[in-house]
Amino acid sequence: MIRLVKASRTYGSPPIVALDSVSLEIGAGEFVAITGQSGSGKSTLLNLLGGLDHPTSGEVVVDGTHLESADDRELTLFRRTKLGMVFQFFNLLPSMTVVENVEMPLLLRGEHDRGVRKAALAMLEEVGMGHRAEHFPHQLSGGEMQRGAIARALIHTPSLLLADEPTGNLDSTNASQVLAVIAKIASRRTTTVIMVTHSDAVAALADRRIQIQDGFIASDSTRTH
Repeated sequence: MIRLVKASRTYGSPPIVALDSVSLEIGAGEFVAITGQSGSGKSTLLNLLGGLDHPTSGEVVVDGTHLESADDRELTLFRRTKLGMVFQFFNLLPSMTVVENVEMPLLLRGEHDRGVRKAALAMLEEVGMGHRAEHFPHQLSGGEMQRGAIARALIHTPSLLLADEPTGNLDSTNASQVLAVIAKIASRRTTTVIMVTHSDAVAALADRRIQIQDGFIASDSTRTH
């Protein structure tokens, strides 16, 4: 599903190395936690996997797409068809209701029939947000906004879900609810889930934990069930 071959990312001059010759393979359906201190390279790795940044050198291949050499058209197609992203600060559009936010990936893909609203409502029910479909983001709690963001990220059935500190802005109760949703998604083994987190407790929910330190992979362990 994911293959990195000696992928590096440097910035500026003199160069600052954010990711240093990382080689990595992640299988379809894996639930992987990426951990490490601030500045270790976690977000850089996530940006490369999402096609939001290009490696300075090396290969980044996600679900058959060579992101290191993809042009803008190919990257747009990749994001619209294969990728879902969840961020720490939700990024819901404030002028739209929750269900309108969730519909957006399908509309951007050119789907405009009645099935779009039906699919969005069904996805909101799945994450426990069906009763909030017609509310606006400012009317929701942080946990509700994040569950709405997860529904939006999954509405187009992506092969890869990237979650960047998805519980970092939530209290413990809301964080538990959001993690339960992500764990349920991961348990189906149809979407590969990669989650960046500072929390050992959050990382413990994943099947595999990869620790990044100073741009290198410091450890790579699989949870024993």
